[in-house]
Amino acid sequence: METDEEIVVRVATAMDVDFALPIVAEMEASAKARGTGIARRNPAAIREKILEGKAVIAFFKGIWAGFSYIQSWEEGRFVSNSGLIVAPAFRGLKVAGAIKHKIFELSRLLYPSAKIFSITTGLPVMKLNSRLGFEPVTYAEITQDPCFWEGCKSCINYPILADKNYRNCLCTAMLFRPDEASEP
Repeated sequence: METDEEIVVRVATAMDVDFALPIVAEMEASAKARGTGIARRNPAAIREKILEGKAVIAFFKGIWAGFSYIQSWEEGRFVSNSGLIVAPAFRGLKVAGAIKHKIFELSRLLYPSAKIFSITTGLPVMKLNSRLGFEPVTYAEITQDPCFWEGCKSCINYPILADKNYRNCLCTAMLFRPDEASEP
């Protein structure tokens, strides 16, 4: 059995931009394999997140194993933890948990007063979010920025979201509210 010490999760840097294409390809392939919707990401947008210092990347014994990034909304009032993906060969080795923990830390570091949210159809991500203090919420409690919902247009479930006026869909919205004492 492999150990957590073999997983290296760090803030992505300029030397990681070449992973953007395989990251995007795995996101799409994984969604298709699960039969779930996922917003398609553009490799250029992933490279931008990496260069901005708003992404984390995981390696297992030196091989790319996973990724996630953050996006701020409404002038930093909200931050989304997005694009969590683990390469199939590394699933079941606690890579997702290590990535989720690191992206949460990065979100809190860069946006200490922001409400952090995540939307997902995946039970494993919901469990990871719960362990970090996220709670299920209605869509009314996360960002209302129209640009956020634009990112959902490539998801197979987008017609459901649009038909319901962006109030709900098949994804579960989860929200972390920072402690009042930690806000400036």
